[in-house]
Amino acid sequence: MGYMKKHYGRIYAENTREVVRRQVIHQFEQARLVDRNPADPTRQTNSPNTCYALTEEALEVLLQFGMPLWENAVTNFLALHGALWEHYQRNRRAIALPLKLADGSQVYLTPGKHNKLQIAVIETFGPRFTPDATLLYLGDAANKFVIYEKEKLAELGVPITIHDKLPDIILHDKAKNVLYLLEAVTSHGPISHKRLFELEKLLKNSTSKRVYISAFLDFAEYGRHKSKIAWETEVWIAEVPEHMIHYNGDERMKYHG
Repeated sequence: MGYMKKHYGRIYAENTREVVRRQVIHQFEQARLVDRNPADPTRQTNSPNTCYALTEEALEVLLQFGMPLWENAVTNFLALHGALWEHYQRNRRAIALPLKLADGSQVYLTPGKHNKLQIAVIETFGPRFTPDATLLYLGDAANKFVIYEKEKLAELGVPITIHDKLPDIILHDKAKNVLYLLEAVTSHGPISHKRLFELEKLLKNSTSKRVYISAFLDFAEYGRHKSKIAWETEVWIAEVPEHMIHYNGDERMKYHG
């Protein structure tokens, strides 16, 4: 880190050393650019004497930088060890969750309960309750957002500069001019009175009718949050996909007109 500060003008706080080790050095090691403790492989990782050194293969390649054989050296190195990025992508694709969109295309979400629920919302809730709606926004914890129709959202009065305040999923029925705003509840909360107030304020310039929905994987998860859900909002539970729960009031969700 001192070298980076001196030679590259990049200053890292002392408490970021672990981040550098996990997000830089580990990848270098996996890509066979460096070896950990080459003089003593039995040394514990948390030893104060832990060190890293260039592998012989990587050193041979780097010595060719700027020379006629540079590209050949890189090609041979990658052929021998494989590109780390390709390796990561294969591993991620193997465990990723596939999501089939209405137009037949397929995207992949990072594994986890939250995205499992989001897939259920898109593939099961959508066709059943909002068959004519278009998916305009779909968030993903790892990739920030998978679907993000900025221009269409802007036309509907949905702010496009603060993604972290948007709900997990936004659907729009153009014929009815209805926005369906869904929170996939796993770790974060449902559409509470506070959340409803925040979203209404966020969407104050939108002329679309708004339907707020808290989605859950099962009744057990719903039970943990049911007392916090705002009136005049909806609940959908993936465990019983053919039903909805309406939280009181005269306004009811008219899915099919």
